[in-house]
Amino acid sequence: MEKFFAKFANATAQAAGRPVTFLACLGLVILWAVSGPVFKFSETWQLVINTGTTIITFLMVFLIQNTQNRDSEAVQAKLDELILTSTADNDFVGIEKLSEKELDAYHAQCKAAAERAHDRLEKVTALREKKGKATPPKKPAARAAPRKRAAAKG
Repeated sequence: MEKFFAKFANATAQAAGRPVTFLACLGLVILWAVSGPVFKFSETWQLVINTGTTIITFLMVFLIQNTQNRDSEAVQAKLDELILTSTADNDFVGIEKLSEKELDAYHAQCKAAAERAHDRLEKVTALREKKGKATPPKKPAARAAPRKRAAAKG
């Protein structure tokens, strides 16, 4: 049942995001609006569009949420795999399950590390610039003239 729902949710989310689906829905709304005079703009006529749109919206919220949840879990699994197979800090695996306070602490830790790295980069850049000013810049080596290819003899 779970696999069937996942396939159904994916197919529905894909279909709902296509221009042809939008145009079909727009056509239905125009058809409903044009039919107003035929039904004398009755309460039943209004109820048809209200009920239809409410039901579709209600169901689509759950289908789209299901699709987004699975996509998010897949992305997290891929990121976790990248973290585990790299030299990155393995403490970051699974942080999406932490509380907001714990996430804020990780964010502060990353921000501080980024600032330290930026400071180191600025120091290295300043040293290189200082070193570059103390010695005259090297002239680029003269390039050899490009060789002409011999015409193919035929």
